[in-house]
Amino acid sequence: MSKKSAHVSETPATQMLRANQVAFTEHPYEYLEHGGAQHSAQVLGFDPFTVVKTLVMQDQDAKPLIVLMHGNRTVSTKNLARQIGAKSVEPCKPEVAQRHSGYLVGGTSPFGTRRAMPVYIESSILTLPRIVINGGRRGYLVGIEPQACVQLLGAKPVQCALAE
Repeated sequence: MSKKSAHVSETPATQMLRANQVAFTEHPYEYLEHGGAQHSAQVLGFDPFTVVKTLVMQDQDAKPLIVLMHGNRTVSTKNLARQIGAKSVEPCKPEVAQRHSGYLVGGTSPFGTRRAMPVYIESSILTLPRIVINGGRRGYLVGIEPQACVQLLGAKPVQCALAE
């Protein structure tokens, strides 16, 4: 069953993008549990460096935040904490991330989250001409210009990438 040109139903993320007149392309794929950005990149034929993961994390006071990271990199929580003035940062448990974002883990988009959270973006993402990022559903990415993350989310550039 090919979903090449299938239109995917609206999500809070695509509603937000449309409302703000952000042009995007839709990239549905067969979701794989724990496949992550590497899997979607492989299936869709994208460079994993251009596939951006949306990670819901929290600081020492359990205040949530979002980190946008290259699909083939991990977050140095030490470097991130130092750059944002936190004592520590750690990933949220899946059920906590879901409560903050309103999205299922594996389908988390930084756009249209349930709660407004500070967003941090790996600075090298902003140098790319286009990125693909989750569109608010498992197995669904949207292609956008990375500057949309700054314009719509107020994403602040950080340098905390570690090679996987």
